[in-house]
Amino acid sequence: MDDYCAARSGLIPPLPWPTFSPPFSLAMAFDAPIAQVQWVVISYLLAVTTTIVGAGRLGDMLGRRRVLLLGIALFAVASAVGAVAQNLWLLVALRGVQGLGAAVMMALTIASVSDMVPKDRTGRAMGLLGTVSAVGTALGPSLGGVLINAFGWPAVFAFTAVTSTAAFLFGRKVFPADAVRDRKSLGFDLPGMLMLMLSLGSYALATTLGGGAPGLINAVLGVLAIIGLALFVVAERHTRAPLVQLSLLQDCALTTGLLSMSLISTIMMATLVVGPFYLYGVLGLGPVQTGMAMSVGPVVSALIGVPAGRLVDRYGEAIVTYSGLVGVIAGSVLMLLLPGPFGVVGYISGLAIITASYAVFQAANNTAVMSTASSERRGVTSALLGLSRNLGLITGASAMGAVFALGSKGAIFPGLGTGGEAGLQVTFAIAALLAMFALGLSFLGRQAT
Repeated sequence: MDDYCAARSGLIPPLPWPTFSPPFSLAMAFDAPIAQVQWVVISYLLAVTTTIVGAGRLGDMLGRRRVLLLGIALFAVASAVGAVAQNLWLLVALRGVQGLGAAVMMALTIASVSDMVPKDRTGRAMGLLGTVSAVGTALGPSLGGVLINAFGWPAVFAFTAVTSTAAFLFGRKVFPADAVRDRKSLGFDLPGMLMLMLSLGSYALATTLGGGAPGLINAVLGVLAIIGLALFVVAERHTRAPLVQLSLLQDCALTTGLLSMSLISTIMMATLVVGPFYLYGVLGLGPVQTGMAMSVGPVVSALIGVPAGRLVDRYGEAIVTYSGLVGVIAGSVLMLLLPGPFGVVGYISGLAIITASYAVFQAANNTAVMSTASSERRGVTSALLGLSRNLGLITGASAMGAVFALGSKGAIFPGLGTGGEAGLQVTFAIAALLAMFALGLSFLGRQAT
């Protein structure tokens, strides 16, 4: 979940940046303004978002083991070179290469796990993946801070180079051999890929530049995103080997699973973006206490992941998906009610329920979505799942942050008053509505199949 950590590093300006903050450390090292340093984050985000579907398709074409190992190696090499980079813009480029490698890993890890485990144990495997991701989310910021404080920012790149090299060596031993592919399936839809990159890249920039605030550049990028999407659909309808078979999206279980993932990811990003503003600015916690409170979410998610997967295998995807979504609704409502009278304890209680429920939902939803995919299309399906999550995170960072800001000014529901308390209530009222919508989508999707 490096995209979680990257987003957090660039979207929490109210907290005082100490010398072990990555943006501050890079700004000092390269004598560059934060506006330039932010491209270290943006380049990674763009690379992951725009190439993840193509990475999934390449895995289906050329073999998931081969492409996944290549992606890990690419990430390792970019990390190693980044550790000795002497120029900020070289580092920006290397972060883009890291993003390409990460896109491959995000696209093909779930697909590869689906290849390796029996169908009746898929839920446990998905739960374990969720646990590993949550552990990374919990440890990433604190471990990065320790490394930067002790050795400087290059230590973070050196550490990721070592760990990704270890992952490469481990993967060579455990990933199953690739199946022989039918040569008729080896076509790659380059025009479609370019149109999709135009659409996704424009959307990512529109919601990132200027904090996603409305402006002429953001509007132009939004229009480009729509045009790119329209051209992509046209391209897919007129090619023999489409990047994404549009007929896949006629599967209600798949489509509702992807949409639900985007909606719930939007809520999860709200906890990451809004949380520091509220804890630091309203409750008056210091940076260390704020970090500890924020770490409760990923810790709970890590603890719940594997048990959630077992529930999926035992009771089926549908009931566990519904349970997870109901839990997200309940947690969002508690975030409306508890922090005011109970302070940080109330906030942590709501956050723990949301993140635990997210872990349950994610294990079930990932299992359900991957069960719709044939072996030949697991890479693309897994990539679409990763893309839907990324788009939710990107949207949540800008949209839910804007909702909190407007709510704090009393511009959405004036009756709630103003200030961070009102902003939090508005944000999680909308989060509860989004989760209700996701629950309705999930129910309708399963009724239609």
